[in-house]
Amino acid sequence: MTMGLDGKRIAFLATDGVEEAEYVEPRDAVEKAGGTAELISIKSGEIQSMDHTEKSRTYAVDREVAGANAADYDALVLPGGVQNPDKLRMDEDAVAFVKAFADAGKPIGVICHGPWTLVEAGVLQGRTLTSYPSLRTDIVNAGADWVDEEVHVDGNLISSRNPGDIPAFNKTIVERFAG
Repeated sequence: MTMGLDGKRIAFLATDGVEEAEYVEPRDAVEKAGGTAELISIKSGEIQSMDHTEKSRTYAVDREVAGANAADYDALVLPGGVQNPDKLRMDEDAVAFVKAFADAGKPIGVICHGPWTLVEAGVLQGRTLTSYPSLRTDIVNAGADWVDEEVHVDGNLISSRNPGDIPAFNKTIVERFAG
């Protein structure tokens, strides 16, 4: 199996409040493996990242989710941060975009609070994943099993708990996205 992502287009769905490390480090891993990463958001312009509770850098949005099509991408990454997925799950276009990846069986990497958008999309029934511990009840109520692991793979779904898990998360998403 090749480890390269040459020719692969990876969508990163995020908005204001994204945890910077959970966006930047996986994006760097995808790009270093030869993939093309695109920041998709619920708004145009820039998004504000966070370093835990403090504002960090801003990042230019490549495409608004309302005009994005999951069929144009090979995989999806849902970074966390508390505010980011909370805003995404309230946006119909963002939820539909995530659901389209799940329905197509495309790989989805999700970390920390990112599963909130998967919960909203109604795609976790019968799945097993990990997340930041405070999401456990939401995930279980959505019909999934929750595990406390650095990285967990359930078919096309790759999940991790927090920024401390990023090295294992990055290694696994690159392997799985290379398919």
